[in-house]
Amino acid sequence: MFFQEPALQYEVTVEEPDPHFAKLLQQAIGGQEGEMRVALQYMFQAWAVPEQHTEYRNLLMETAAEELGHIEMLASAVTKNLRGSSKSMRDEVQETTETAEAMTAQGPRQFLSSGQSAMPVDSNGVPFTGNYIVASGNLAGDLYANVMAESTGRTLATRLWEYTDDPGMKDMLSYLIARDTMHQNQWLQALETLDDPVPVPASFPQKEENQEYNYTFMSTRREEQPDPEMPWTQGDSPDGKGQFSYAAQQPGDGEVVAPDPDEMTHDEPNAGGD
Repeated sequence: MFFQEPALQYEVTVEEPDPHFAKLLQQAIGGQEGEMRVALQYMFQAWAVPEQHTEYRNLLMETAAEELGHIEMLASAVTKNLRGSSKSMRDEVQETTETAEAMTAQGPRQFLSSGQSAMPVDSNGVPFTGNYIVASGNLAGDLYANVMAESTGRTLATRLWEYTDDPGMKDMLSYLIARDTMHQNQWLQALETLDDPVPVPASFPQKEENQEYNYTFMSTRREEQPDPEMPWTQGDSPDGKGQFSYAAQQPGDGEVVAPDPDEMTHDEPNAGGD
């Protein structure tokens, strides 16, 4: 169940509307690093959490709902950057070259399809896709994915912050960057509460793994290289269940030979060249 309030989660102001910056902000809405991604990712993850783990379901849903508020903030920012600007298309339709320039800065669909409003697309106008969402049903794996999602979103927000000189936009982005900091840390802290956060899935019996290679770093260089003696080639593994080692070569065995094709596929080579 969802409820809504007719207020933004955080104030959004734009002092100097800029259609080009509106186009860039679309990446933070419908792009791979955007808020639509994390909002839906956390929701679908939450809906897969078993009933006995309500604390994790609540954590995910609380954050998902917050991310919906971030989408609303960014959509408001896009609209405010598009409307009332001296660069807007309605002020530049007199000449073909000016129209083309305005479309490049703004994105034609923001004028043609949404009336100078935000859209569920990225900065290139590519529609949002559910393929961005990671919701595996494995809580540990999903939490690791969430750390990555928040870190790439924070990277995007910091780049947008560096790009703009508008005080209002800097203030909004500063808030979103701060929330990315919190969300990264909360997912890392949640991982600490799990009994076996690595490897994922931890429930698979490790005795069924190939014991010769489950903690071996393999070099893929053609010429044999010495052990670099790094933490991932020697010493205890982070899961406490093995010792890292180093292999200068891959196992290597067998031939790359495809079985004969089914005659119904008509894939046989024409040896006669006819």
